[in-house]
Amino acid sequence: MHRNLGPFSLAATLAVPLAAILSLSIAANNSARPPRTQPVPATVAQPLMAVRGRRPPVNSIDLLVTHATIVTMNAHRQIIEDGAVAITGDTIAFVGATSDLAKGISAKQTIDAKGALVLPGFINGHTHAPMTLLRGLKDDVTLDVWLKNYIFPAEARNVTEDFVRWGTRLAAAEMIRGGVTTFVDMYYFEDALAEETKAAGMRGILGESWLDFPVPDNKNEAEAAAYTEKFLQRWQGDPLIHAAVAPHSIYLCSQKTLHDVQALAQKYHAPILIHVAEIKKELDDSLAQNHATPVQYMNRIGLLGPDIIAAHCIWVDETDRKLLAEKGVGCVHNPSSNMMLASGVAPVIEERAAGIAVGLGTDGPSGSNNDLNLMEEMDLAAKLQKISKMDPRALGAKAVVEMATIEGAKAVHMEKEIGSLEPGKKADLILIDLNEPNTVPMYDVYSQLAYALKGSDVQTVIIGGRVVLRDRKLLTLREDEILAKAREYGKRVAASLQH
Repeated sequence: MHRNLGPFSLAATLAVPLAAILSLSIAANNSARPPRTQPVPATVAQPLMAVRGRRPPVNSIDLLVTHATIVTMNAHRQIIEDGAVAITGDTIAFVGATSDLAKGISAKQTIDAKGALVLPGFINGHTHAPMTLLRGLKDDVTLDVWLKNYIFPAEARNVTEDFVRWGTRLAAAEMIRGGVTTFVDMYYFEDALAEETKAAGMRGILGESWLDFPVPDNKNEAEAAAYTEKFLQRWQGDPLIHAAVAPHSIYLCSQKTLHDVQALAQKYHAPILIHVAEIKKELDDSLAQNHATPVQYMNRIGLLGPDIIAAHCIWVDETDRKLLAEKGVGCVHNPSSNMMLASGVAPVIEERAAGIAVGLGTDGPSGSNNDLNLMEEMDLAAKLQKISKMDPRALGAKAVVEMATIEGAKAVHMEKEIGSLEPGKKADLILIDLNEPNTVPMYDVYSQLAYALKGSDVQTVIIGGRVVLRDRKLLTLREDEILAKAREYGKRVAASLQH
């Protein structure tokens, strides 16, 4: 049966032997420019671009994935039937048809992915990973009540470095199983969180949280500044960890705090992670106190810029959207969270039309969303826009897959490294099993990903060329030990709130 796999469904869309690709460079680190794919007609067989540089030996291939349906998410959204991905070190060396592999090519490790989809790893653009240990603590209340009456007290009594480590391990296990390879985090003890993220083999943009009151790891701004600077210094240049600064929001951080954060971030060329225009009260309070919307206030004080990753961006008007686009701010849409807390419906369609890069996040995983399933967010993002617009054509399947991959990479300012399967990019890819009742038949790959496939269908996960999940078995985490510890923490947290 013919399957419509998108605009590029020819098996021969990529027709250059691997040996020829490897005669160019896979060493993206030596290239001054990021790889770019040139526009070509859909009917013309063309290779994906390789990276220029030194020719490595053919036998330098570390991992070879063959016989898959490859959803590249490159500029042309090419889809390759019976395709292959070759990896050297942490970098993709070749993407093309399996038949184009040069004869005699061998790899240290080969995965036969026949019957599976291969696509870029998902990017969870906003979460608070250690809060897995507070999952289900209190639901069905407003955001301000949830924070002030439940979460802040629970954190004050329970959050330690050990809590953060175990919560991060639990979150990493859940995210890897669901195909997430990169996540953006805002929490406390982020240095410990970074260690656990790296140990799990995940890629992380990890922000040390700043608020204008004492928090578990820092009791005042001076402590926060010292901790954060040491954190930023330690992780500079790490291949997996991107240290960031995370002022909570304009309503929990003063203008001075925001400027101090900005100065520190700029000193170390670090991202700034912040909640923006999440609830109507935030908008109303900003209009009353600052005589401007949250976005326009941030712009007025000089905070908006291409280093910002803004979570939510719900209560934004046309002027706000223009500013976000002009300043290169990335926005992250969190549909489960926005629905669970009744925060509102983000104008995702208008944001994308304005030129804003919009990614997807789970938020949570407590109170605002109790899981870290990004495939669920794809499904909900599409359906939330459809029902709010009363138009089934609003935000289609392909758009939400883009938001989970290449658009998500743009939103977190990492599109030169991740988000698509192209030579020179980091080897972050997932294999999704197509041999389950909910996976067949498949007429359109994007519809299948958005509306039919589940996180539990993820079979194998590769991050930076390292297999971290193989045939649904975690290879970098001790899952039984983590689950037992999570149950132990659940009892401890519940007991702490009895007093």
